[in-house]
Amino acid sequence: QLKEEGNKYFQASNYEKAVQSYTQAIKLNKDKALQAVLYRNRAACFLKKEEYAKAASDASRAIDINASDIKALYRRSQALEKLGKLDQAFKDAQKCATIEPRNKNFQETLRRLGADIQEKLRVQFSTDLRVQKMFEILLDENSEKEKREKAANNLIVLGREEAGAERIFQNNGVSLLLQLIETKNAELILAAVRTLSGMCTGHKARATAILHYLGVDNICMWMSVDNEEISLAVCNLLQTITDCLLGQGKEEHRGKEEAVVLDTKKDLRMITMRLLDMLVSKKVSGQGRDRALNLLNKNIPRKDLKDHDNSRTIFVIDNGLKKILKVVGQIPEMPDCLPLTENTQLTASVLLNKLYDDLRCDPERDNYRVICEEYIKSKIDPQDMDKTLHAIQMVSGVLQGPFDLGNKLLGMKGVMEMMVALCGSEREIDQLVAVEALIHASTKLSRATFIISNGVTLLKEIYKKTKNEKIKIRALVGLCKLGSAGGTDYGLRQFAEGSTEKLAKQCRKWLCNTSIDARTRKWAVEGLAYLTLDADVKDDFVEDEPALQAMFDLAKTSDKTILYSVASALVNCTNSYDTKELVPELVQLAKFSKQHVPEEHPKDKKDFVVKRVKRLLKAGVVSALACMVRADSAILTDQSKELIARVFLALCEDPKDRGTIVAQGGGKALIPLAVEGTEVGKIKASHALAKIAAISNPDMAFPGERVYEVVRPLVSLQRDGLQNYEALLGLTNFSGRSDKLRMKIVKERALPDIENYMFENHDQLRQAATECMCNLVVNKEVQERVVADGNDRLKLVVLLCGEDDEKVQVAAAGALAMLTAAQKKLCSKMTEVWLEILQRLCLHDNMEVQHRGLVIAFNLISADKDLAKKLVETELLEILTYIAKQEDDP
Repeated sequence: QLKEEGNKYFQASNYEKAVQSYTQAIKLNKDKALQAVLYRNRAACFLKKEEYAKAASDASRAIDINASDIKALYRRSQALEKLGKLDQAFKDAQKCATIEPRNKNFQETLRRLGADIQEKLRVQFSTDLRVQKMFEILLDENSEKEKREKAANNLIVLGREEAGAERIFQNNGVSLLLQLIETKNAELILAAVRTLSGMCTGHKARATAILHYLGVDNICMWMSVDNEEISLAVCNLLQTITDCLLGQGKEEHRGKEEAVVLDTKKDLRMITMRLLDMLVSKKVSGQGRDRALNLLNKNIPRKDLKDHDNSRTIFVIDNGLKKILKVVGQIPEMPDCLPLTENTQLTASVLLNKLYDDLRCDPERDNYRVICEEYIKSKIDPQDMDKTLHAIQMVSGVLQGPFDLGNKLLGMKGVMEMMVALCGSEREIDQLVAVEALIHASTKLSRATFIISNGVTLLKEIYKKTKNEKIKIRALVGLCKLGSAGGTDYGLRQFAEGSTEKLAKQCRKWLCNTSIDARTRKWAVEGLAYLTLDADVKDDFVEDEPALQAMFDLAKTSDKTILYSVASALVNCTNSYDTKELVPELVQLAKFSKQHVPEEHPKDKKDFVVKRVKRLLKAGVVSALACMVRADSAILTDQSKELIARVFLALCEDPKDRGTIVAQGGGKALIPLAVEGTEVGKIKASHALAKIAAISNPDMAFPGERVYEVVRPLVSLQRDGLQNYEALLGLTNFSGRSDKLRMKIVKERALPDIENYMFENHDQLRQAATECMCNLVVNKEVQERVVADGNDRLKLVVLLCGEDDEKVQVAAAGALAMLTAAQKKLCSKMTEVWLEILQRLCLHDNMEVQHRGLVIAFNLISADKDLAKKLVETELLEILTYIAKQEDDP
């Protein structure tokens, strides 16, 4: 019964149900002959479903029962052919032809497979020759440079193709690639490493074999070299191998059944251990250390917190947390410092933060804290200031990572006292580390209160006395940060006693001084991020083009603090932060009770803000913002994204500036900001996109496929009247471009909202929604919604034609004209009551409305003879006669 049921499903092309029936039958059946038929039939289903491995397996089971089952043999031949196993497919087809020599189908299959096998052999042979030739050229020291470069590029391309990668692998290619790496020629090393990356991509068995052949130690050694290109290429190779071992980036290669691969956990753990060892090795370059940290950042914490397994994070904390803390605690100015780049310690802080966030419960967090506390305690020694210095630097680094943990570490016995003592030290290096630690510790108000009472006097003293620019700039930022702890420019002015402009001028001076290292100049940007809360400071700053350019140049470096500080300064300069609306009655009440009421600074009024925005645009702020958006996700935090989105929205305010923003890559940069980040950030970015989409040519603003990514942010932008209005304008612009875009808008479920807005009380919203619908009705799916029985959509469009607002009339009549032209069924839905509106349209003073009314009348008359008779019996005939006699208007 189940077998017959399966046959019926198969004939009805319902292969999924057929498979279910045959599978049940196989479980119940014990008759061998019937079992062969069931397997054979299920193989036919799998062939139809393009599940060729399963089809071949089922056919083989049928053949095991009956070796001369011709249908099973032929089906296995078809499956094996699709899997690329041509020689095996040929053998099965040959058996079929032997059993039925006159069957033309079998003969034709044999001929085709024979030709395919010959071609495959020819290609394989030629590929083998090419691979051999390339290695000969590359390993021959006397080869011409041009020939070697061409051979290297060809090898990389071949390694990225599955067939080429397999031929290189089978022909002792890994050993030859290792020889290229050992030549110590940078170009050959790069070519070899990139070829290996291509060979590993999406192939777990090959990636595992290559990892074991090369050895993790060798790979880490190559990544440690002081050559950025080679270090990055080897890092990519290790990432590709890791992806394969984790089962990510898996590509389906037909015709290749992977070898049995042993449990990958051991290999992954080995890679992790070697990366942790790299962090504390003096032999590793700064570049190599950064690569190791980036690989740990990317691969250790869970991608999705719904996944309960955080064993990799626990392993790193138990085996490597102290090593990461050692990197964070390095002091570049000291002689025993490990090789570092400008980003090493910040990347290590980011890793500390990610590991902490990946913990699932309090006992895991307590373990993390205890390891940190014990390690830092072991470094605090009042008799050895150098050792203590490293401990304070570690606390400073943790404060830049998991801040709550950093706060707890500040509460450890002796930490705060040592920071204050170091501030008063005569040694400049002590002051430098202590000041930085104080700055990071003052991020939260609760801590800042303690530091204000203990550290402010010291910071002032250091600022006045020291001649070391590095210390001076840090002390200034500390003062700025503590001064603005209340978050208002009033608090900052009170603290700085009227000297904010003087401090800002000094910060700008440091910012423009390229002889000072970037690590120190970044503090100048952070200082300005606080000082630009003052209206006079921000006005002077945007007038100082060299300072702006210096800040934009720094923003292109991969530094989390710089990105946040630059974005903060730009938010202040464009006044794009949220401001509380002051209720006049409450202001009067506050004044009466002699409370301080912060008044708006004259330079924070609209005219000054607009002027500052124009200056920033002229200085190239959009290019800098676009560059910041492209930064790695670990560096560009959600808070930074929100700040950048706020700036973009402020820049887009004037429609005249939107062309400049698009030309400098602003449209492209806004898309990721509208998709990821804080809820506020996504709304601000979507609103900026709506402003651009409303008036720009979508093909120019969002070229290629990017335009489709903008639709969702526009559809989801339903917050307030202005946002809705500008989103509708953007969707109207898009829906007028192509049917593919109209389809995308429909798929994003925008129609119900657009229909609701068509009957909003707000005139502009109603007009924008009706214009958008006018463009959308060209789409077949939208037309079908209107035609569907039991809805009043057509009636609503006709009612809008009778509105007083001429723009609404034009849009609604246009929609009706296109609907009646496309769907004759709609013409018969028009009843006599609605004919009054049609007559008014045909006699309208506005030529655009009249033209649409006449098109509707023409569509109705053309659609149906009875409808035409009915129309001719009304006053419409008289109206048409009257219009026809008038002088023609082109």
